[in-house]
Order: sequence, then C-alpha cells, then structure tokens
Amino acid sequence: MSRVCEICGKKPGRGNIVVRRGKPKREGGIGQHITGITHRRWLPNIQRVKILVNGAPKRVKVCTSCIRHGRVTKAV
Repeated sequence: MSRVCEICGKKPGRGNIVVRRGKPKREGGIGQHITGITHRRWLPNIQRVKILVNGAPKRVKVCTSCIRHGRVTKAV
C-alpha cells in the first residue's frame, strides 16, 4: 500500500538509529564510538476517507494534517 497523501504529497521520511558506546570526551572519557547504524522510516498518518471531488464522492488516501487543516471536504 502506498503511504503517500494524495493532497499534499507527504510520504515516509528516512533516517538512522545510531548506537554509540563510550563516555563522551566532555565528561572525561576517551570519546564515543559508533557501534551500529540501523535505517528506519517515519510513516505519515494516512487515512482512507471519502471526500467530495467535483461534487462526487471519492475514496482517497489523505494525511491527518490535511484533514485537520480543512484541505478536504468529507462526503456524508
């Protein structure tokens, strides 16, 4: 399933979890060393909602920030 908002184009972000070992130099140690890097993703909060598109109801994937800011009008 594609996790992309059809209104604003928000999609998953990428980053790393960095694992360090050792006491920092500023605290009197010999410095921290990286012992592992794991890739991770931050997923947007995507909801499937029924909205009005040109007066007709349509089911689309929209992020919650677009719903909160009123960028879509929900179909009843």
